[in-house]
Amino acid sequence: MSVIDEAKAKIKGRGLKLVMPEAEDARIAEAAARLKQEGLAEVILFGADTTPTAHPEAVARIMALRPKLSEKLAHKFLQKPLYAAGGLVATGAADAMLAGAANATARVIEAALMTIGPAEGIATPSSFFLMQWPDRRLVFSDCAVNVQPTAAQLADIAISAHATAVRILNETPRVALLSFSTKGSGDHPDSEKVREAVVIIRNRTPGLFIDGEFQGDSALSQAVASRKVKEPSDVAGRANVLVFPDLDAGNIAYKLTQYLAGAQAIGPILQGFSKPVSDLSRGATVDDIVDTAALLLSMA
Repeated sequence: MSVIDEAKAKIKGRGLKLVMPEAEDARIAEAAARLKQEGLAEVILFGADTTPTAHPEAVARIMALRPKLSEKLAHKFLQKPLYAAGGLVATGAADAMLAGAANATARVIEAALMTIGPAEGIATPSSFFLMQWPDRRLVFSDCAVNVQPTAAQLADIAISAHATAVRILNETPRVALLSFSTKGSGDHPDSEKVREAVVIIRNRTPGLFIDGEFQGDSALSQAVASRKVKEPSDVAGRANVLVFPDLDAGNIAYKLTQYLAGAQAIGPILQGFSKPVSDLSRGATVDDIVDTAALLLSMA
């Protein structure tokens, strides 16, 4: 059974509420109808012409996250569809928010940060792709948001990716931070950044199976790891979550894996928020939207 099939089975009939604030897009409207017809979600669908009235709790939430914001400006923000959708999730009127078919990723993230807010301890929103084959699943992160993350941002990405894997993989998350170097074999500021991120992670969240820096083969092949990694590691050769050092590496890797290795790529899905929220590719099909919605709701 695929991850999407598992997600649909998990959410079917539960009455979870998904807010989709891009009703003007025909793909969104069709996906919403399918989600409802298949019993996967109750969809709250609106657009610029039908944005719901701001709830007082949503206004208070925005003002708490942005203390310098006036009540008048908070109301003004919540008249915009993306912010209105985030406000519904923040107040518990919806379980998750899905947007991005008609809005840029940056706009979706901005609205989510001002309404839903980041996950505890996380300052950097990021994204992941679920890469799936008939007999294997991997989480790739970050492949869509952060261009050149710092060591601290990379630590946030890895911790968020671990939390993602807990929710969607039926196996223990083992997170590898990737580089062109394995455990100091290459001396360069880029590989040093990854090593620094690992130190930050171990200080913040000891006990998680997160390690690096690894080359791709050292992360995925136990035979290679046995030759290259001299210290004990619960991740080397057994990684199921790959964290890339920058957006060049992540974006190129997921597309090569999709088109050359035949993986199904589901995403990008946002992570690092206090409640489920996701972006969509502007080129997403109706099937893509339904699948992303199912996976997102399974994390609620």
